[in-house]
Amino acid sequence: MSGYQKPFVEIDDVSMRYGGTEGTLALRHTSMRIGKGEFVAVVGPSGCGKSTLMRLVTGLWPCSAGSVIVAGREVDGPLSIAGMAFQAPTMLPWRTILENVMLPLEVVEPHRRRLRAERAMYEDKARKLLELVGLKGFEHKTPHQLSGGMQQRASLCRALIHDPQLLMLDEPFGALDVFTREDLWVELEGVCGILKPTVILVTHDLKEAVFLADRVLIMSARPGRIIAERAIPFERPRNLDITYSQPFQELVHDLREHISAARRGEEIAATGQHSGQEATHAA
Repeated sequence: MSGYQKPFVEIDDVSMRYGGTEGTLALRHTSMRIGKGEFVAVVGPSGCGKSTLMRLVTGLWPCSAGSVIVAGREVDGPLSIAGMAFQAPTMLPWRTILENVMLPLEVVEPHRRRLRAERAMYEDKARKLLELVGLKGFEHKTPHQLSGGMQQRASLCRALIHDPQLLMLDEPFGALDVFTREDLWVELEGVCGILKPTVILVTHDLKEAVFLADRVLIMSARPGRIIAERAIPFERPRNLDITYSQPFQELVHDLREHISAARRGEEIAATGQHSGQEATHAA
């Protein structure tokens, strides 16, 4: 495709410090560009600021320096165009799964104004999302009647119900067993292939990052910044067989080497066929 396309998410020289001028510097001179419809995974050592980055992009926290621009507008508060899913699905126990999925519609405009008059349409949409992730027939169950993996499927539907342009995923499968986690990778890959939101995934699971993402960004140890990126060459749709292939395993090993070096305060120069292009704003 020729011609320049403005990034959907632009993070420009962002720093974030907690606790005032003498507090902890979580992010330093962090920059990234994410295209519309792109699926980007962010990996790095524990405590490197991955989750802080998520909160800045969604407008839950203001940055200490730099700028965050989403869909052409500087972020100065919580984004209504973002959907979020976290490690804990946090279903409301007194509501059915269908009611939990529809919860954002009671908060996010313009859906909040339209919900009463168009409830049947929204319920149909919620049912279709639940069917898409294999939860047809569970609409009227309560959360305690579902397994952890099923609750996480419902949480993903809740994040998507208001047609977010930006989907933010913070370790969404981290608490699940490996088999359930891998099943959900396939579910998420399929859903995103249909709905095509822009996705930012924060994860410690390098296999997860390589399986799901178009591009993986690697962060340094705290204070975090983007030090490298890797383009993922595998065609979509993907299935789990690819995780046993040599190219897949080489990419995972490459990421692991970068993160091990980052934990020691080092950086690895771009070498080899999988090195990709170093992040342009790593300094």
